[in-house]
Amino acid sequence: MTLAPETTDLKVQLRLADSWYTVCDLHRLEPGRGVAALLPDGRQVALFRDRADRLYGIDNRDPFVGAAVLSRGLTGTHQGRTFVASPLLKQRFDLETGQCLDDESVRVATYGVRAR
Repeated sequence: MTLAPETTDLKVQLRLADSWYTVCDLHRLEPGRGVAALLPDGRQVALFRDRADRLYGIDNRDPFVGAAVLSRGLTGTHQGRTFVASPLLKQRFDLETGQCLDDESVRVATYGVRAR
């Protein structure tokens, strides 16, 4: 995807507590693919950009196996919900809420994301 010139200098930021943390340039996020980001406290976040240019941030750790792999999962939609499927056991996580679509007792953390 080629971004318009006015969007090439935008930065992706995550909401952490009471401030915004700059992660990367927006053009680094390809629609439909995830990117892992390391936060200052050592946590990993999986960032996603969909084809409608919406941004999502969830915990990168798959709670079923403990591996930091969600950024490498496949994205899709189910009943209007955008999700990522873990590359290991294929559980699907709603990118807006972090809710596992295959086991409602499981959820991953989500983060506010913006481009500025």
